[in-house]
Amino acid sequence: MEPKDLTKEQALKLLEDFAKRWLAHDGLWFLEVEKNFGMDNAIKLDEAAWAQFTVIEAKRIKEFLDLPANGGLSALKEALKFRLYGFLNQQEVILAGNKLIYKMRTCRVQEARKRKGLPDFPCKPVGITEYTGFAKTIDSRLKTKCVACPPDEHPEDFYCAWEFWIED
Repeated sequence: MEPKDLTKEQALKLLEDFAKRWLAHDGLWFLEVEKNFGMDNAIKLDEAAWAQFTVIEAKRIKEFLDLPANGGLSALKEALKFRLYGFLNQQEVILAGNKLIYKMRTCRVQEARKRKGLPDFPCKPVGITEYTGFAKTIDSRLKTKCVACPPDEHPEDFYCAWEFWIED
């Protein structure tokens, strides 16, 4: 079988599997860096990598969806659906007036840690870099604020939440 011969269902299943493979690699890379250089250094290096990756991902999604340069919150709402996370985690995107709230309802990384009896992974510094860079690549006018992200306390119904807006 050739990739071009896949049914729609097979292609969607493969897309989800690609996203799982990417996340597995990301996690394994992080664990190796943590083991060799410690958690603080691993987070610093992860943040540096995400600063670059999030821009690449946003540019590719923007091109794929043919989003306008200044598409605002509606462009961001569409783009967020096509992130690799979108194929793995349950997300909620709420566009209310001049704000967009994005909630990560499930998170494969955090749920794996929970199953192992580990505390939440403190991903907030990386998340700030990631979501700010993603939003600014979609529309340079977009501002980003963390609502909650580990190590912050968060309610049971989401792991992290982010707010986006354009200042008047």
